[in-house]
Amino acid sequence: MLKRTALAAWSAVALSAAAAPPGDPPVVGLITKTETNPFFVKMKEGAAAAAKAQGAVLLTAAGRSDGDNLGQVAAMENMVAAGARTILITPSDAKAIVPTLRRVRARGVQVIALDSPTDPVDATDALLATDNYQAGVLIGQYARSALAGRRPVIATLDLLPGHPVGAQRHNGFLQGFGLKSLDAGSKLLAQPEGVVCMADSYGDQAKGQTVMENCLQKNPDINLVYAINEPAAAGAWRALRAAGKDKGVIIVSVDGGCQGVRDVGAGAIAATSQQYPLRMAALGVEAGVAYARTGQKLSGFTDTGVNLVTARPVEGVASLDVAKGLELCWGKK
Repeated sequence: MLKRTALAAWSAVALSAAAAPPGDPPVVGLITKTETNPFFVKMKEGAAAAAKAQGAVLLTAAGRSDGDNLGQVAAMENMVAAGARTILITPSDAKAIVPTLRRVRARGVQVIALDSPTDPVDATDALLATDNYQAGVLIGQYARSALAGRRPVIATLDLLPGHPVGAQRHNGFLQGFGLKSLDAGSKLLAQPEGVVCMADSYGDQAKGQTVMENCLQKNPDINLVYAINEPAAAGAWRALRAAGKDKGVIIVSVDGGCQGVRDVGAGAIAATSQQYPLRMAALGVEAGVAYARTGQKLSGFTDTGVNLVTARPVEGVASLDVAKGLELCWGKK
């Protein structure tokens, strides 16, 4: 059984709890995709700060890697056994996690998805997230203007097959660029003319570098790279620099983390769509405390905001500069 003041571990997860204040405080669980991705590190920090302010106990866990559904299932079961009345989760596998979510909700536990929806979306009580399609649209609009009339030769460094966030960002980017795309509800990835290479990076820098190297072997004339997140974008930039192409290729991405914004300032990434995981986590914890104290559940989708950040603004696309992006990086909008 989980001890609220000690670290415990199960096969694919690391599960811990903050010390509980006196009395019987609300217990909220947070399950992220990984422990190492800076986005989820920041989300955990936001949840911890909100739990402390609200007088709640926070349990945290993560899978070993992006896509580790079994680790998230184990974490959820252990959190419920430890008394969590609300689980906040960034689902690694939008479909595979659904049966567990339904079992947990049937026991009266509120489940809120953060950042990534489940498939179907109503498998959770609520979703707190960026409008990921709009995040893609913003960097697509920017890229079209920045390319300045050159014929697009595009590589997309995507997430993983079938993931709704990966599809929304990818298809939103193409829509914003003005190419044939799919709508926000599609789980498929459009590949219109101009997209010469599509590869899954799993949001990882090393994998991003490898797939970018492979894309360059397929087509050395690539002049525009869409990356699912900033670690993948950083990997793409390393591959381009090694090939002597880092000055002639535009890279756009999504996340707006502090390191990502610094990469924008350094010129490695041309523009990124900034989202706000601290806000997602804080709102989730607040909803968990409210449910424990009043029985009122959160419902529906809450858009936690997105802004374009760039060091080189273009006409017709609203943006924040690097200084403002660093001030806001992953904090509240």
